[in-house]
Amino acid sequence: MKDPVFHFQQFDIRQSHAAMKVGTDSDLLGALAVGGKNILDIGTGTGVLALMMAQRFPKAHITAIEIDEQAVIDAQHNFSESRFSHQIALHHTSFQEYVRQHEERALFDSVVCNPPYFDRSLKCPSQGRTRARHSSSLPFSVLAQGAFLMLDEEGYFSVCLPPEVLEDFIRECRFAGFYLAHSWAVKTLPHKEPKRFIVVFKKGIVNEVDSQTFVLSNADHSRSDWYLELMKDFLLLEQ
Repeated sequence: MKDPVFHFQQFDIRQSHAAMKVGTDSDLLGALAVGGKNILDIGTGTGVLALMMAQRFPKAHITAIEIDEQAVIDAQHNFSESRFSHQIALHHTSFQEYVRQHEERALFDSVVCNPPYFDRSLKCPSQGRTRARHSSSLPFSVLAQGAFLMLDEEGYFSVCLPPEVLEDFIRECRFAGFYLAHSWAVKTLPHKEPKRFIVVFKKGIVNEVDSQTFVLSNADHSRSDWYLELMKDFLLLEQ
């Protein structure tokens, strides 16, 4: 039976309840997202992204929100058992409700989200997995506009997306008032097309977009130097 706990160097992730498990998307976003003193993690799931941001930014306070009750069980456990518990506050609520309660105040200088994006695929039998995977539970327009409201001036909004929805999401963020600051393409192998994009938007004018392409694995399928360097403080790379 597969170990239900995913072990990082400085914390563990129990994921027996949450619909979505630890994956490369959250690892990449957690290691690359722009941080700050007050960080909002939208749809925290197991809490892995919030914990990675807490590790990277030891003086930051992270607010983690999650709508799914089963995911909240895992996140609460993972936060309370970690050395970073004093940095993280967990709220069992939807992003839409959280914005309604706080829309008069820009509370954060960084917002991070591994957003639901499977709007063109069949919905999952599990309600929790549907919420985690499908943009019907959190439309791009609602996410972009809410993130803009939650950010201070000059704040940053970091997300991980597949290429098929990238342009749609960028368009919604521009409509909300964001400027694209970073667009980092990630390939699984050198000869492949990008599998994911880490994109960072800024609430404020950006003169030039930082566009780069990275590769997870070499042609022989060994991990690339870039990935090893990126994850050296997080993963037990034998996993």
